[in-house]
Amino acid sequence: MNSTKRGRRTRRVAVITGTRADYGLLRSTMEAIRKQDNLMLQVVVAGMHLLRKFGRTVDEIVRDGWHINARVKMQIGDDGPLDQAAGLSRGVLGIAQFLEQAGTDVVVVLGDRIEAMAGALAAVTTGRLVGHIHGGDIAPGDFDDSLRHAITKLAHVHLTATRAAGRRIIRMGESPDRVYWVGAPGLDRLMRLIRQTKDARKRTGRALILHHPIGRKPTTERRVMNAILKAVEEVGLTRTIVYPNSDRGHTGIVDAIEVYHRRSSNGPVQVVRSLDHDRYLGMLVDADVLVGNSSSGIVEAASAGTPVVNVGPRQQGRERHARYVVDAEESLGSIRGALQKALRKRPIIGGSTVYGDGRAGARIAQIIAKLPLDDLFRRKAGTLPPRWGKPT
Repeated sequence: MNSTKRGRRTRRVAVITGTRADYGLLRSTMEAIRKQDNLMLQVVVAGMHLLRKFGRTVDEIVRDGWHINARVKMQIGDDGPLDQAAGLSRGVLGIAQFLEQAGTDVVVVLGDRIEAMAGALAAVTTGRLVGHIHGGDIAPGDFDDSLRHAITKLAHVHLTATRAAGRRIIRMGESPDRVYWVGAPGLDRLMRLIRQTKDARKRTGRALILHHPIGRKPTTERRVMNAILKAVEEVGLTRTIVYPNSDRGHTGIVDAIEVYHRRSSNGPVQVVRSLDHDRYLGMLVDADVLVGNSSSGIVEAASAGTPVVNVGPRQQGRERHARYVVDAEESLGSIRGALQKALRKRPIIGGSTVYGDGRAGARIAQIIAKLPLDDLFRRKAGTLPPRWGKPT
């Protein structure tokens, strides 16, 4: 499925994916790049994808039929800050070596993780253009906002999920004619799934639980995860629990999940290290509630018609649809109360939100296909042609 297009005007576009989450979000963009006449797709897989501890999700990318142009080892999967720092340095070098060898013109990164930062740094230091998806968002996470905004200052074109995010990037000093509201690409496959099934939403009596660390001690992360698991159990839902990402503190969450799963009195519990994106979206649509702090609870869940209990500060500041999201503090009582409130909601599947209409990937490919490749634009001095219309 790798593009083999050739020609004088063809530009090589490397898409960097580091986790199961960003791969799911990037798939529609990868498909659109592959279909674009003057673009040649290069797939660079890095970071968490290559760790067996988190399901070795590179295998999912291979099963989906993508040709992987480069595999760049970054983290080793331990829970210390040096793993993130060393992983970033390995990522910058490994990705840069690939870009030079492959003659890449444009690098596409998404979000705020160290894999995206490594891709952006590798690109600018070797003279490539950077397209950044989901810049301008606010969600503190561990050091997520700092990385996201740093990538914004490195990027040459900004492909934002919301209009407010685009305005925020302009206030950071970026040229307005480089900022475009394309919508959230994570909605692309979800809206396609909804259109294909056309079925009424199923009630499964199930909670989908996905909670990530935010850089604290494993003992703190374990305590919060235990509160989530106990609250869902007390409400009486069956549980599908998905492993967290590899950020600092993840061992506390993993330990809580494994201990909980081993207990024989918990009732119906399913634990998975990773879900492929389509399966995750199907479960999201069918779940009675999503519990945790995943960004999918803020971005995709509203269109999926699924109420959300958003636990803790990780998504603080991110735009959300108030009808669907109930915020909870990191305590058993607060989570339990939020669950009871969320389960009384009856949202509508397929509704529109601030995150767009599910056509982001095609827009992104069209913008990349028209980017000037001259040195002036690379140095962020040149502007985009006026015919592109008004910025966000």
